[in-house]
Amino acid sequence: MKEPTSLTGKKLGNDANPARIFTMTIDNRLLTAREDETVLSVARQNGIYIPTLCHMEGLSLRGACRLCIVDVKGAPRVLPSCVTLARQDMEVVTNSDRVIEYRRKILELIFSERNHVCSVCVSNGHCDLQALATELGMTHVRYDYLYPKQLVDASHPRFSVDHNRCVLCMRCVRVCDEIEGAHTWDIMGRGITSRVITDLNQPWGSSETCTGCGKCVQVCPTGALSEKGKSVAEMTKRRQFLPYLQMMRGEGRK
Repeated sequence: MKEPTSLTGKKLGNDANPARIFTMTIDNRLLTAREDETVLSVARQNGIYIPTLCHMEGLSLRGACRLCIVDVKGAPRVLPSCVTLARQDMEVVTNSDRVIEYRRKILELIFSERNHVCSVCVSNGHCDLQALATELGMTHVRYDYLYPKQLVDASHPRFSVDHNRCVLCMRCVRVCDEIEGAHTWDIMGRGITSRVITDLNQPWGSSETCTGCGKCVQVCPTGALSEKGKSVAEMTKRRQFLPYLQMMRGEGRK
């Protein structure tokens, strides 16, 4: 029988060789954690909030947005909690002045790279990026707007993609690959010119791999992926299916 692994790819313990249990502190709270758990996972299990954008339960770990950074005692720099494994005697601070300031700067850089105008976006009021800006008190962007003009692909009969609103979180890429098994989406380019593509940079509507399931639309944190004919009030996302689908696929079920 194949040994089970965690989302981090590490083998989990079994009855004969159980996973080790660590003791650590987060925001001065003494907590326990398994060796396969990340700092973010431990924090969430104990009701400690850490903001994220690219992370989503049920998908693999990516560490793309860096909004989940935390201070770890002894570390020379802040660390992304979603891909940092817990360890014995680790001391973590999730809301230091430095961490809060860095998160705000990261968020401003994300806004400066794309054209995020909430007033004309279909996801206005239902957008993770917009919610984080409000939560972190971001009132303006201190950096130059350098975003390139991107295309809007409305070739699919049901959905559309506006690359101007994409934050490159790779949720769509991961859900299409890991949950649906189609791997229609991918990333091309480098730096500010990077963007998601379907197949080998073909229009979404001509994709030969897309199943039309809409999972990529449901996990998108912004208005980059949307369903045609939906009003602002109807663009709420349904993401609760991901952990269940991952569990069923892991057990080899349909």
